[in-house]
Amino acid sequence: MQASSRKFNIAVVGQNNRLQYEALLFAASLRHCSPGFKGRLFVATPNPGPRWTHNPSIQDEDVLKALKQLDAEILPFDSHVFGESYPYGNKIEALLALPEGEPFVFFDTDTLITGDITSVPFDFDRPGASLKVEGTWPKPTLYGPGFDGIWRSLYARFGLDFESSVDPDQPDGYWRRYLYFNAGYFFYKCPRMFGERYLDYARTIRDENIPELTGQNLDPWLDQAALPLVIHSFGGGRDALPDGLLDGSVSCHYRLFPLLYARESDHVIDVLETVVAPNKVKKVLKQYDPLKKLVLQGKGEKIRALFDQDNLPRREQALRNAIKSKGLWLR
Repeated sequence: MQASSRKFNIAVVGQNNRLQYEALLFAASLRHCSPGFKGRLFVATPNPGPRWTHNPSIQDEDVLKALKQLDAEILPFDSHVFGESYPYGNKIEALLALPEGEPFVFFDTDTLITGDITSVPFDFDRPGASLKVEGTWPKPTLYGPGFDGIWRSLYARFGLDFESSVDPDQPDGYWRRYLYFNAGYFFYKCPRMFGERYLDYARTIRDENIPELTGQNLDPWLDQAALPLVIHSFGGGRDALPDGLLDGSVSCHYRLFPLLYARESDHVIDVLETVVAPNKVKKVLKQYDPLKKLVLQGKGEKIRALFDQDNLPRREQALRNAIKSKGLWLR
């Protein structure tokens, strides 16, 4: 396994809410765990405009200063299609502001870098995305169509070959038979090409009356409904990266701090608590209550003590309920 020899950029989304603190934590973890990363780190921030009822950009001077100290570049972008009505669309529209023709990896902001990102053997000519996913979409209705009919209709709508996307080792009618990703990370050789197609596919799925999608919920799943189509259209797939690196030893998509303490490895906890320790980071992050109480004040260890990390409940809801019962569900 060889690391990619191509220089690449990394992007996350930041906003005037919890995402600004998560973006700072992401930047701190990247610099700590991947000191050899030579690309640019962008924190993409939506500009105020008609699709927002407030100013969504990062305005906290302390956050901006701390990001700059970590060599993170603020990258403003305009929301033409989504905005406040569907903030998950930020990750799609932000791609159009990244440097054209330069390979990129996009991460959801609620991610920690926990290993050397330069060791990951990205093939930027073959896009991929996170396989840390459950069967969240679609949800076939009683009167059909099933998984096959729904996905087949989307591939046909965009002129894509459906059969080559199917995993024949999975049984008929099982969601894993069909190409499906978590949008927590994805990569390709050009953000403009990827972003334009992603935007086109997502807007079409949202706006067109595709009969097979009747009764399907696209909020919040629109980005994940469109993503496999985009990746397949550019020749990517399930096997774009070796297992165990992203969403493994090199990155952790933790989503919420209570869940991080409940189920992630000791190494992830160690990275988190190490990167928040420097004063220039800590004095900013303590403005964010869940991080202040769970990480800086040590209450996360009370959550960790509730569970056997080697024998966790199968359902996330069980984790949530146990944490809430102790008054430690902070988000």
